[in-house]
Amino acid sequence: MTENSVPGQTWDPETDDPFRWLEDATGDDALNWVRERNATTAAGLRGDERFGRMRAAILDVLDSDAKIPEAVRIGDVYYNFWRDGEHERGLWRQTTPESYREDEPDWETVLDLDALAAEEGISWVWHGAGILRPAPGRPWRHALVELSSGGSDADVSREFNLVERRFVPESEGGFVRPEAKGGMAWIDADTVYAFTDTGPGSLTQSGYPRTVRRWRRGTPLAEAPVVFEGAESDLYISAWHDSTPGFERDFVLRSKAFYSQEVFWLRDPGTPEEKLVRIDVPDSAEVSFHREWMLIELRDEWSPAGTAYPAGSLLAAPFDDLVAGSRAFTVLFTPTPHRSLAAATWTRRHLVINALEDVSHRLSVLTPPAADAAGRTPAGTAWTPSPFPWKARLGTVGARAVDNVDSDDIWLITTDFLSPTTLSIAGVGGVEPPTAVKTNPAFFDSSGLVAEQHFATSADGTRVPYFVVRPADLAPGGTAPTLLYGYGGFEVSLTPGYSGTLGRAWLSQGGVYVVANIRGGGEYGPAWHQAALQGNRHRAYEDFAAVARDLIDRGLTAPEHLGVEGRSNGGLLAGNMLTGHPELFGAIIVGSPLLDMRRYTELLAGASWIAEYGDPDDPQQWEFIRSFSPYHRIAPDRDYPPVLFTTSTKDDRVHPGHARKMAAALLAAGKDVTYYENIEGGHGGAATNAQAAHMAALHYRFLWERLT
Repeated sequence: MTENSVPGQTWDPETDDPFRWLEDATGDDALNWVRERNATTAAGLRGDERFGRMRAAILDVLDSDAKIPEAVRIGDVYYNFWRDGEHERGLWRQTTPESYREDEPDWETVLDLDALAAEEGISWVWHGAGILRPAPGRPWRHALVELSSGGSDADVSREFNLVERRFVPESEGGFVRPEAKGGMAWIDADTVYAFTDTGPGSLTQSGYPRTVRRWRRGTPLAEAPVVFEGAESDLYISAWHDSTPGFERDFVLRSKAFYSQEVFWLRDPGTPEEKLVRIDVPDSAEVSFHREWMLIELRDEWSPAGTAYPAGSLLAAPFDDLVAGSRAFTVLFTPTPHRSLAAATWTRRHLVINALEDVSHRLSVLTPPAADAAGRTPAGTAWTPSPFPWKARLGTVGARAVDNVDSDDIWLITTDFLSPTTLSIAGVGGVEPPTAVKTNPAFFDSSGLVAEQHFATSADGTRVPYFVVRPADLAPGGTAPTLLYGYGGFEVSLTPGYSGTLGRAWLSQGGVYVVANIRGGGEYGPAWHQAALQGNRHRAYEDFAAVARDLIDRGLTAPEHLGVEGRSNGGLLAGNMLTGHPELFGAIIVGSPLLDMRRYTELLAGASWIAEYGDPDDPQQWEFIRSFSPYHRIAPDRDYPPVLFTTSTKDDRVHPGHARKMAAALLAAGKDVTYYENIEGGHGGAATNAQAAHMAALHYRFLWERLT
């Protein structure tokens, strides 16, 4: 035992970790342990009628033909990727805008992933496609399709001919990127930017691309000239070409860490005069480009030329003026203690601002000034505001352009906890309300349910919002089985959303659902996130515990009926509830989690999250990191609620060793542990709808069994 050991613990995870061997992701001994745990879990499910009914009900939702087929406009057609019961791996398909508005669009298959998987013997999972904008009058022909084996983050890129509906093999000069974490982006029909593993020295410490190469068709990738090389300590290096007619530009992005990046304009690319020009904005800022404009979203206060702009602001400037040294900006959005920027979406001529006010969405429109007689847009000129013809509600709205090169139409995706998601289209700049195009079916009866928002008071006095979905006639006394969900990291906001899975397996059965908007997320802008970074991580966990206590104090539930679920960073949250506040909960689900925070930087992509959690190799930082490392907080003589750990062997982002080791340590201490590891699925945990239904039913069955 060392001075850092937990009382009652008979081994020290810092010096003599007896479960380190479980970090061998695909080793025989580790996989044998996984198979044994999976078999034990499966035996408990075998013949369980409730589990079977839930799995079937969830799969019916996931495979439903009535779901909204979200589409992306490419040229004159809409593309959609679709999975259902007949197409386990999925179809990439297309239809016309006119047909898309019909109840049953006439879809034409572009690529059948099930057929491809069967032909090649690989469990392909769709990761997306990038399509090259052709010259005027030419067909949309060139695509780069990204596919993952089993759902891992590492994937391949393969050129696809949209006219002939086939992959272009290397023997015909096709672009093929071998499996790695990275990608490619079109420059023109014969050139791409490639950022991927090209041999020793081409990857960062986190396993992501360190170099960008300009790769010409018909030449070896390893011999393609390097456009930019980052440091080994960087997070990710990438590049892209903006093909907007009249505003063609090339950019390189150097992500040094989460929330720290450098953006370069590649001037005169591919010529002897080629030069990288650093965009002079703070490293913590996010930048984007649209035609002549550049937008700057600030994470920290910035004072260029003596003018102070607060963190969370959105600024605009003409791109040419900014790179020429101008410091004249137009302020498009300023945050308040209750209001933050969720997103800013361009159409051809307008910018749609999507703001969160106490975690409810509000939309507005800004129109930039017209160019002057000389074709110049004056810097610092005010933009024209106008309302958006949409009525706010306690829910979520997402906005994305139909085609921001040629159109002012925008897609709206509106949802809340109790109303099926609706896809509408609206013409930005007009007064007509959005027109509903598609609506999901009602997968469960929500007529007896209500959704409401409350606020809990955290340990330092901060008001923490949370949503509750419950039966309207919920009986007092705290006996309702309640599921509390949270994340609290990486500036991710949790907002209301309709889930047929949750509705069928939990809400319609009498369960209460709660979403906590704790610090570490982005619900109130960068400051809400930064308040729980590194040495202040405890604030996220104090917030979550405060919500749990508030639920109990309100009489909505009681500790023996209160469950927790968290995934990834939320799995770290759930692990800290298990080891830090076990008295508050009756069951805990820990999914795809980080748990061993002493070794997280040495496992897969872990080094990329130092900006969030801190560096455990720094003794001073390890002192505070250890306080939220669940693996190091296990006390064998302490009572813990039943816990379910889930992960995936194919998860190459958060190592499955975290969940394996924590489960093994608790089992060795005689605790109530259920474990299940899906072989496929990557960080998402499932590669097909059937796998997703199985995992979800496992979660809900565990909660019903332990909380009632």
